[in-house]
Amino acid sequence: MSEQVAVGIVLISHSRALAEGAADVAGQVSAGAVRIVAVGGTDDGRLGTSADALAAAVDKVSGGAGVLVIADLGSSVLTAKAYLAEHDHPADVLLADAPFVEGAVSAAVTASSGASLAEVLAAAEEARGVSKL
Repeated sequence: MSEQVAVGIVLISHSRALAEGAADVAGQVSAGAVRIVAVGGTDDGRLGTSADALAAAVDKVSGGAGVLVIADLGSSVLTAKAYLAEHDHPADVLLADAPFVEGAVSAAVTASSGASLAEVLAAAEEARGVSKL
C-alpha cells in the first residue's frame, strides 16, 4: 500500500522566528503528516524575504500533490508573486490570500486529511472569516 502524498505548505514571512513559530503550530496540528517549511528573514538575521529561499522551500515540500504558499504581508507577498511569475507552476503552486497563522493551521489540518490543493487553498482562505470571540 502506498502512502498518500499531502499538499506541501510554505510559510513566508519577514521574520524567520515568526515563520518558524507558525510552521511549528501548523506542523503539530497536522500531526506531522504535512511537509511545512518556514522561510523568513535575511541570511544575517534581519527582517526580509528571499526569492531563492522561497524557491528552495517550494522544492523541499513539493511531493506531487501541489504546494500552497502563505505569506504574511507586504514584500513577502510580492516575493511570492514574483516567484510564481518567474516559474512555470501555475497549477501546482498557489498563493493563498489568507491570514498567516490561522490560514497555516487550517491549511495544515485540511492537507493532513488528503485534501486536494484547491481544497487546502479554500480552507486557508476561509480562515479569514472564523471569529475568535
